[in-house]
Amino acid sequence: MDFKPLITLLAIVNPLAIVPFFIHYTQDFTPEQRRRTIWISSFSAFAVIAISALLGLQLLAFFGISLASFQVGGGMLLLTSALAMINAQPAEAKSNAEEMQDAAARASIAVVPLTIPLLTGPATMSTVVIYADKAQNLLQLGTLVGYGVVVAAATALCFSLAEPIARVLGKTGINVMTRLMGLILAALAVEVMSDGLTKLFPALAG
Repeated sequence: MDFKPLITLLAIVNPLAIVPFFIHYTQDFTPEQRRRTIWISSFSAFAVIAISALLGLQLLAFFGISLASFQVGGGMLLLTSALAMINAQPAEAKSNAEEMQDAAARASIAVVPLTIPLLTGPATMSTVVIYADKAQNLLQLGTLVGYGVVVAAATALCFSLAEPIARVLGKTGINVMTRLMGLILAALAVEVMSDGLTKLFPALAG
């Protein structure tokens, strides 16, 4: 069984790095509201991964985009996310401060911004689509969707233990973890891009 897709997804989603955001957005919530937010965020993360795995390739075909081009573009997006993580920023944190404050005022913060874009943004979606193309049968595709369940479980665990994690690791510890995940993600991004480039330009393989 190939665990590379799972490692890649855990590296880019990196729920541990989103713990400070979760604490910030739910600081005035009741325990019941916080539990509901955890459940919705986890399920939404799974839904994004599952939909990308099952329908991503069909969407590419609809728009006439080759997978090789998508691999290069997706790899560049992953590398950009990795560089952000190496600088101790969440991989998918692309919203500006005004958008974040507006989102915090809404009841839907479990989906926006916690799930999209903080947990699962364009880089996550493109990664899933690339690995979905490599799936050779329904079992492998089902395994990829199953990895979405693992990511959702990891998200639920990190958010449920948010305050103890923040106390134990502190901001420095979370930043160190984020940077390590960024290094792993950068290496995987280069591999994805090189695979796409050799498909676009076969001479490179020689």
